[in-house]
Amino acid sequence: MAKIGYLCVGTNDFDKATAFYTALLAEIGGKPLMPTPAGLIYRLTEGAMFMVTRPHDGAPATFGNGTMVAFQVDSSEQVSALHAKALELGGTCEGQPGPRGAFGEFSYFRDLDGNKLAAFYSAR
Repeated sequence: MAKIGYLCVGTNDFDKATAFYTALLAEIGGKPLMPTPAGLIYRLTEGAMFMVTRPHDGAPATFGNGTMVAFQVDSSEQVSALHAKALELGGTCEGQPGPRGAFGEFSYFRDLDGNKLAAFYSAR
């Protein structure tokens, strides 16, 4: 069965980005796993790995319009905690924590490079 192995977001300030993600992902049990020549891979408690990287082509990193990485967490409290941590670390709000229809609890935010992220919890 095919599954997603890892996701990448680009950065223009590697040190600030890795400080942001090291603190943010620690909120949900994530930790730095392996540096690469261009980036740093994080291991989450399960599922796909997450990588912060400098673009390989040497051009500036840009965020994708319509692109988003969503972290599935274990509780609605973690949805709120991850959102709050992102804002504390200098990220920006894209949607306050709360229910989104019958889908569960969600929050939306951007990292320091403008990459859109989400945290979600669904009891289903």
